[in-house]
Amino acid sequence: MPDAANPSLFRLAPARIRPYLQLARLDRPIGWQLLLLPCLQSSALAGAAYGLAPRLSDMLLFLAGAIAMRGAGSTFNDIVDRDIDARVERTRARPIPSGAVTERAAAAFLVAQALVGLAVLLCFNGFTIALGLCSLGFVAVYPFVKRFSHWPQAVLGAAFAWGALMGWAAARGALAPAPALLYFGAVAWTIGYDTVYALQDVKDDAVIGVGSTARLFGDKVDLAVGGFYALAFAFAAAALVAASAGGLALVGLSGYGLHLAWQAARLRAARKGDAEVPGALALHLFRSNRDAGLILFGGLLAESLRLALQS
Repeated sequence: MPDAANPSLFRLAPARIRPYLQLARLDRPIGWQLLLLPCLQSSALAGAAYGLAPRLSDMLLFLAGAIAMRGAGSTFNDIVDRDIDARVERTRARPIPSGAVTERAAAAFLVAQALVGLAVLLCFNGFTIALGLCSLGFVAVYPFVKRFSHWPQAVLGAAFAWGALMGWAAARGALAPAPALLYFGAVAWTIGYDTVYALQDVKDDAVIGVGSTARLFGDKVDLAVGGFYALAFAFAAAALVAASAGGLALVGLSGYGLHLAWQAARLRAARKGDAEVPGALALHLFRSNRDAGLILFGGLLAESLRLALQS
């Protein structure tokens, strides 16, 4: 567990269930946090647009759904990638390639997590249920894309950003330009931060012949990440304009932009002289996107609460 967030806490779990916790990536909470944040941002954006506080029940459902579906997606990815994972230094200790969990047991665990996610989804309105089911295509395709393309990060972005549509849909029972713009921004944000994450595996990926945007951009990776972060900020700003969200929402947007700019600058400095980006720095910058997303959400939430209290 070289990149586990808290390996000592993970080891407190009974030995029998540790491999399943690892399959669900519960030792790496950054995944479900990044999946959850667009949902929360979208809920708060709807609240800021209509002067209503986001529903706590929606946010709690999104939390449960993000944990379940991130776990299901990771388990599915590990089943599909079991042979590739066995050849990559960072992933060869995962439960399936290491033999800690059989493929059959992993498949059963996948179904169980998916059923939890479905149960959560069914708590929403009919439009949101249908919208949520539409995201499964991206989830199903994602593990295969790196075998024939350098753009698996784009497919991951399409899946991870889906919450930017879901939060608004749960609150309003329909979509509008504002959540669509927020979605495109979240896609660009995900491509950026997952490119940073993929820098850890560039050498192994090249040897085994799988693609990533980190490989595609090569010595221009810092500029590419900066470009995607600029797009993420621009679309988020357009979403706020479309929702007529100002005040404290703009403060959150500014903080979000400054955080992304800081990341891009750190990456640029690490690449000075065409040096390789250290894996530890790549992981640190990737994880810091939780804070970037929270800043944007915090501004939107504060603005929605302010308006709700005034009404």
